[in-house]
Amino acid sequence: MSIRVFESCKKRRRTPKLYGLHTFANPGCPISPSGPFRDNVRGFLRECAEPEGYNVEGMPVWCTFLVQENRGFLVPLYTIEESVKHSLSPFCDHCRSNGWSHHFVSKRKYHLIIPVDDEWNKPLDDGVFDQQTHLLHGLIHCNGFGHLLCINGIEAGSKYLCGREIMDLWDRICTNLRARKITVVDVSKKRLMDLRLLHGVAYGHPWFGRWGYRFCHGSFGVTEHRYERAVEILSSMELDKTIQDFNTTNRYRDLKHIIRYYRDLSETRLITIRDLLRFMLTLKSRVPFQRNSAITAAPLMSSSKPLTRTSHQNKVVVKERPMKYRKFSTVAANLDSRWPVRRLEYAANVVVDALKEKRATNKSGNAGMTRQEARDAARLHIGDTGLIDYVLKSMNNVIVGGLAVRRAVNPSTRVIEYTIQEPESGAHGNYQEPEPEIEIVPKPLSTTAIVPGVDVYSDVAYLYNNVLLGFPGSVVIGLAVQTILDSKQFVKEWPFKDEEDELLRFVCQVIPSLSDLESDPTKEIPPGEYIVLPLYATIGDLKAEVQSAMRDTYCGTEQLVVTEIEGMEGIEDVEVLFGAVESGSQLWIRGIGMDLDMELRYEGGDDKWTVKCKCGAQDDDGERMVACDICEIWQHTRCSGIEDAEAVPPLFVCAGCCASLMPSRAQPACFEFEDFGASTPVAELGMETLY
Repeated sequence: MSIRVFESCKKRRRTPKLYGLHTFANPGCPISPSGPFRDNVRGFLRECAEPEGYNVEGMPVWCTFLVQENRGFLVPLYTIEESVKHSLSPFCDHCRSNGWSHHFVSKRKYHLIIPVDDEWNKPLDDGVFDQQTHLLHGLIHCNGFGHLLCINGIEAGSKYLCGREIMDLWDRICTNLRARKITVVDVSKKRLMDLRLLHGVAYGHPWFGRWGYRFCHGSFGVTEHRYERAVEILSSMELDKTIQDFNTTNRYRDLKHIIRYYRDLSETRLITIRDLLRFMLTLKSRVPFQRNSAITAAPLMSSSKPLTRTSHQNKVVVKERPMKYRKFSTVAANLDSRWPVRRLEYAANVVVDALKEKRATNKSGNAGMTRQEARDAARLHIGDTGLIDYVLKSMNNVIVGGLAVRRAVNPSTRVIEYTIQEPESGAHGNYQEPEPEIEIVPKPLSTTAIVPGVDVYSDVAYLYNNVLLGFPGSVVIGLAVQTILDSKQFVKEWPFKDEEDELLRFVCQVIPSLSDLESDPTKEIPPGEYIVLPLYATIGDLKAEVQSAMRDTYCGTEQLVVTEIEGMEGIEDVEVLFGAVESGSQLWIRGIGMDLDMELRYEGGDDKWTVKCKCGAQDDDGERMVACDICEIWQHTRCSGIEDAEAVPPLFVCAGCCASLMPSRAQPACFEFEDFGASTPVAELGMETLY
């Protein structure tokens, strides 16, 4: 295999250093830093990266070359140092939505990026921070707090790297450079299944939980206790009782066959849905792909013409048949969906409008869009990504707004694409507008029972869609599922610890001023700084190191002068620390010279706004919100009855202000569930344990 990056290496003045993809950032490979992140990242760039001959929006760029040991290709890992003072976005939205608004604004951000495969041999362009196609994009502030913004592997289109390899690399880098906390917003999917729900039920944690990421901050007022309780409720569902609950539905036979099949395969007894899903997810990598299925599926995925197949004993006969289109409104009306038909039709029209715009800008007149492109275009108008995915899955050979929408695999890119065209009569397009009393759409073939074991992930998807998302008549299960889906923000922490070496380590916290406490008594104190000193350091050395660290790290402390350390007021600066204070302690620092009025002080900015939503949210959680035009309090649009597909009204008055203007008689406390279309008193739900 030949990767063009090698050609770019030949053009360099000196041969770049190469590191193993699976061993880089292990202890001692190539460095083992012992200081805080702000110092370690500089050593990393000095020892392990080469400066590029260009800047991105005025920011310096370094590159580290990683060799995939087994297949021999070269992967570029770029590091960009962003100076906050010269940035167009000095405040961090990711910090604010994760509850870190009280952090001081750090002076530098470090972006670590692995571009998509096709861009490995190209220089980075302006706007690189806004792209969502990177295989890896992580951001770490110089104080060690950061965010994993983007990760895409083979599942998202890469030809060389899988998601697990990229996550292993990212985790080793964070550990080696001594990051403090890293957050991630988990919206990862596989075959349209939200992995935070699937893995939460199967393993008790999201996919990122393999690397130590845990619940950080829930949306819509979800707390850690409610999240854990929801996971417990779903994962403890007994299989035998679940089968009984489905015995009056048309899914009873398929569900029973799937559970029985995998119970027979398992050497241990499968009792709960967690046991079953965990066994199936373990089994998927060991079950050989059925050869007959591969032979049958190949022409269906690669041919641009519609095919039908009939089976005669063990032979598969493929015959071409005329194209049949159906109105999407008819398809939507027959779907067993949790969204109303009007929302499905609205989403379909949004996708078609995006396809029409793409075709209008393409000279060939028949340009298609990949599923990801169509999804991104629809996301500009629709906030519910689950709705978008559901509609895209249903859009094939359908009529939307007078245009035929087709879905097929592009033979050159081997990626599914959506295209639109005028419906034609004839061999490949016999759509006609039916008369009211005549239905020309052929009746679907009788549904046969699914065959478990042919594709394990299809069986997992069946359980996901029918048991987790479509459990019959259970508000409790529905609320537990929504609680997990509303828990997207996870965090991994590398706790501070005193190591067994000849170094002194402290966490030094600046004591807040009286004006800070008076202006906002509820604001948390910013986290302290890690300070590392030699064993022979004095109290004066400690003051100087704290002062230097704070000036180097934060915008608002550039003029800080440390005056004293709490508990050491009467001790001379020449006294050694060893014996006077224990290594690993937290120290409180007093000083002068902090700029208390500067704009770049807190990551949340200086905006004074209040969040108080009936779901319990008290701060920005990254979800769409609207402010009341009377009390100016922000709350979620979803909790206010404004659907994701709807625009925010020009005048909005919250329920509290409406009640104060027109008092009404007291009503029992209710929780509104969008998916169930009704308000139900908590006492009737039996869900007190979730709250």
